[in-house]
Amino acid sequence: MDFIHGESRDQGTLFPERLDDYIDKDNPVRFVDVFVDDLDMSALGFQRNEPAWTGRRPYDPRDLLKLYIYGYLYQIRSSRKLDRETHRNVEVMWLLRRLCPDHKTIANFRKDNANAFKGVFRAFTVVCRRLSLFGGELIAVDGSKFKAVNAPQRNFTKDKLKRRLKELEEKIERYLQELDAEDAQDAQSSSSEAGPSIQEKIQRLKARKVTYAHLLDDLEARGETQVSLTDPDSRAMPKSPKAKVGYNVQAATDDKHHLIVEQDVTNQANDKAQLSKISIGAKAALDVDACSVVADGGYYDGDTIKACVEEHMVPYVPKPATSNSKSRGLYSKDDFIYDPQQDHYLCPAGQVLTYAYDAAYPKKTSNQSVIKKHYTTSACKTCPVRSLCTTNKNGRILTRRVDEHLLDEMAQRLEENPEVLHKRREMVEHPFGTLKFWYGYAHFLVKGLDKVKAEFSLMSLAYNIKRSINLVGVHKMVDAVG
Repeated sequence: MDFIHGESRDQGTLFPERLDDYIDKDNPVRFVDVFVDDLDMSALGFQRNEPAWTGRRPYDPRDLLKLYIYGYLYQIRSSRKLDRETHRNVEVMWLLRRLCPDHKTIANFRKDNANAFKGVFRAFTVVCRRLSLFGGELIAVDGSKFKAVNAPQRNFTKDKLKRRLKELEEKIERYLQELDAEDAQDAQSSSSEAGPSIQEKIQRLKARKVTYAHLLDDLEARGETQVSLTDPDSRAMPKSPKAKVGYNVQAATDDKHHLIVEQDVTNQANDKAQLSKISIGAKAALDVDACSVVADGGYYDGDTIKACVEEHMVPYVPKPATSNSKSRGLYSKDDFIYDPQQDHYLCPAGQVLTYAYDAAYPKKTSNQSVIKKHYTTSACKTCPVRSLCTTNKNGRILTRRVDEHLLDEMAQRLEENPEVLHKRREMVEHPFGTLKFWYGYAHFLVKGLDKVKAEFSLMSLAYNIKRSINLVGVHKMVDAVG
């Protein structure tokens, strides 16, 4: 008995097989082909939708978009690798009808159309709505840090620059002292190589000092807190040990099948100002009149929560433990009981804090202000437990937002429905885990916020397409297009 042998490589065929015969009916590339052909490329903002009368003929942007979607579906993001796939991958040959654009053309397409990929992602959410893949009742919002094309050593804050400048001055001073010591020796004992070597080191340190000084001056002139040299839009992410310099990726997922409904990328390190923007966008994508939104304590912000309520959304965001009083061993605001009927607070000692005055507090994220009501009591002067309450010579002062009843109502909802927070982890950490640990998308390949947003739109689109195919299959998705 012999082994199974293939055909001879020199064997000619009279009737060659069609390329279509290699692509089965359930292959995802059949959906990619139909989906992209149905898009209005001009409305989405893609360039060169109509070929010019003169010059070399361009590639159809639909073909290049199909190539990128296929690449992100199968973890092939590099333009050079995509170029290589067009020459050897049968699925890509079928999808592009044997077109072989060079890697520069492929890379320029993603760069030149960075603002259009978000529209492609949103177009697929419409297909998901037709297939009833969204529940539209509960969405979860979360953020994750993705590494940028910028090493931590190439990111500088003001404090870091000042520290580096001080270190350089100390090094230069040490080298100058060494030179003075050598000059004090006789010519025979001094090394002919040591002097020039130290001089070169001093010159390099002085050049680096000038560079750091210019960076510091530029930061202060622009009012910025940090600068990245490789990717200027990337920022240091203090609470992310793996993505020390990167971007904060935001995503909203639907409860039914954990599909990404809305996504965005920011270079702000915290999530505090992101809730309303991402959740309102998700509500619009779901095309519903009202829904609930859940997020972790990092999104706790009165203004964004109020914006969600005004858009007919029911927020579930736990209040983080950030009381300065409690950290100092004093009574926190939570130890005071608010009476909404009487509009006053009852302190732990049984005294009443009444309304005193209003004051405006400027917001860090905008030029607007927040109006807060202030509550005080004269009983603080003779209170026996004052040392446990405040160190203020005027007594304890409590502040309350004019719309803080919305936060109180949300806290009550969370107390009555604690399971919502457990569902949040299942919903929104699922796609991030898949993207980072199964697809390997823990970092970006491009530089600049606009291009990074485009790349994450492709990542999210690939995740949604794969998951949708697993749920309903290629045939139903092809039928839902158009």
